[in-house]
Amino acid sequence: METKLHNFLNSNLLNKYLLGETSFEESKEVEHFISNYPEAASAYEKLQDNLEIIAKVGAVNVPNNILTDVLESLDESNDTKVIQLIQKRKTPWYSIAASAAAVLFAVSSFMLYQKNQQLNSENNIVDAEIMDLRSDIDKNNSKLDELSRELMKLNNPDAKKYVINGNDRAKNLKTVAYINSVEKTSMIDVITLPQLPKEQHYQIWAELQDRMVNLGILDESNRKLKQIPYMEDALALSIKISTKGDHTNENGTEVAEISLKDK
Repeated sequence: METKLHNFLNSNLLNKYLLGETSFEESKEVEHFISNYPEAASAYEKLQDNLEIIAKVGAVNVPNNILTDVLESLDESNDTKVIQLIQKRKTPWYSIAASAAAVLFAVSSFMLYQKNQQLNSENNIVDAEIMDLRSDIDKNNSKLDELSRELMKLNNPDAKKYVINGNDRAKNLKTVAYINSVEKTSMIDVITLPQLPKEQHYQIWAELQDRMVNLGILDESNRKLKQIPYMEDALALSIKISTKGDHTNENGTEVAEISLKDK
């Protein structure tokens, strides 16, 4: 309904109605909008006021001495003066009113156009913000889905939980391992890792019957559940401090260990 009102106000029907130039159907439409929409009634009243002001401005009182001058001029030369008087005849007030109404309509249309452009710009900004919000919602939903899947793995009755605490060399170290022997999955959750020199890092190892297997690097900056390789016959898990680039078991310093055969 606001669109119809907007289109009506942008049309020239009010001006035509005021000047008596509308058809019967157009007059009914104008009177409908004036009767039912305060905005239309207000616009019509403003046009009426403007026409009255213009009519008053055009109605200038003629000084008394003008008539005497005109009569004297007629006596001197009737033909030329009559033509001159006809040429200087005042423009009818309704023509002035129509011109003023046209100017007012043009100004109103331009203002409405500017307002519409501003609204379009604001709508574009809102649309962009909505798209960003939807993108954020999708990302958050994806993270929630991932977290939900991880929690399902942790809450799986087949998953066993192993808390790995540091020894005297790393008393503040604490991680938790979740091993599911049915689904053949292993996950590690880093709780705290004491800070190391830049050239060193923590590695987690699985102890098998005949060898040690490197399961990856532990980093406290990545504080979330981390998938690690599942070792079928692992006897224990251990965490060692080693020099970056060294992936051998012999040179590492063991700071935590837990047996996997006690549960």
